[in-house]
Amino acid sequence: MSNNDELMKASLEYHANPRPGKVSIVTTKPCETQRDLSLAYTPGVAKPCLEIKEKQELVYKYTNRGNTVAVVSDGTAVLGLGNIGPEAGLPVMEGKAVLFKRFADIDAVPLCLGGMLGPDGRTDADKLIEATAALNPSFAGINLEDIAAPACFKVETELKKRMSIPVFHDDQHGTAIISLAALLNAAKLTGKKLEDMRIVVNGAGAAGFTCAKQYITAGVKKENLVICDINGVIRKDTPEDKRTPAYILATDRDLHTLAEAMVGADMFLGCSAGNCVTKDMVRSMADKPIVLAMANPIPEIYPEDARDAGAYVIGTGRTDFTNQVNNVLGFPGIFRGALDVRASDINEAMKLAASHALAEIAEMPVEGKIREILGAAYPNDLAAGIFDGACPLKNTYVIPKPFDPRVVPHVARCVAKAAMESGVAKLAIDDLDKYEEEVFQRISGK
Repeated sequence: MSNNDELMKASLEYHANPRPGKVSIVTTKPCETQRDLSLAYTPGVAKPCLEIKEKQELVYKYTNRGNTVAVVSDGTAVLGLGNIGPEAGLPVMEGKAVLFKRFADIDAVPLCLGGMLGPDGRTDADKLIEATAALNPSFAGINLEDIAAPACFKVETELKKRMSIPVFHDDQHGTAIISLAALLNAAKLTGKKLEDMRIVVNGAGAAGFTCAKQYITAGVKKENLVICDINGVIRKDTPEDKRTPAYILATDRDLHTLAEAMVGADMFLGCSAGNCVTKDMVRSMADKPIVLAMANPIPEIYPEDARDAGAYVIGTGRTDFTNQVNNVLGFPGIFRGALDVRASDINEAMKLAASHALAEIAEMPVEGKIREILGAAYPNDLAAGIFDGACPLKNTYVIPKPFDPRVVPHVARCVAKAAMESGVAKLAIDDLDKYEEEVFQRISGK
């Protein structure tokens, strides 16, 4: 039996036993006596109901709404599996709930919605918007997940307008936030400025398109960015019937293929398909090129091949290679910070703050208990000296590791600060140092 076959067999056992699924609900108050029951339900529960009726904000005092996120999907773009339906997508949404709880102590409810498809078998954005908007009274945030493009763009945009709580499509923004953190540190290592860098993004779906927009927000010049889809470079003369949302990033440069676009480029970002980049393409890039090949499970180019061709910083979406760009580095801390200031949105300022927070962690010394934790989780990296140095930032360590316990507290701090400064926070945190430490302690036992 191959290693992959063994992993798949173990995964089925993991999901089925000792009880089906990966999440459950536990109570936070005792319910063991007649009095407990009268407080938890009738007649006592009527009192908080009436208090909330008089002052709606008290829902955050008397219920768990303030720490609860809905993970919403219609199952149309699940992992690399495609449109497999809401039932088949449920294990993924349960997994997302596990990560919310494990890394940020956020209670997440997986909601895979049926009946959301139109006659063409694709997401009916209006149906999904209506169904999700109705969840507003019960949750403090909405994490949209695995919704196919282009509907995902309309769904998020409209829900942001209609809902009074943060709406965040992780497939778009998670990859953008974390890959930008890697880009920020890679630029430091290569001595390049964002405004001077030429970047190629391969993949014009939700992740690739949003990454490109995020880089421009961070300082990359639009004219220095080229985005490609399955047909090649998206150009301003692309026929109207082949235009997608990514057309707003179309170039008028005389480039047509991915290979042409990569000549002289400082960075390649892949959100596309495996094995679509060759060594010669990497060799054609600028000095000290950055290659983030994110396709899973097979990257656009394997790290060893990119390294042989001269790539200086290399990242993938896989756990078994250095510089893993994994969304778990982002959404737990982002939502933790947003919920703790009761933000009404996760805006551009908060996303940029999350990227800079992640970049900062990779420059912090890995010492004491942190080193013990990372050494236990990543023994090979520890042995290779990945975490060494007063500033451990290096081409094999441009973003922190998912099991670094500093990630969520620091991201939450920076996101909360950005929310307050940008005017979307309903609550204020006076002492951010104390808050970061409190979050660290809160999640340390999870």
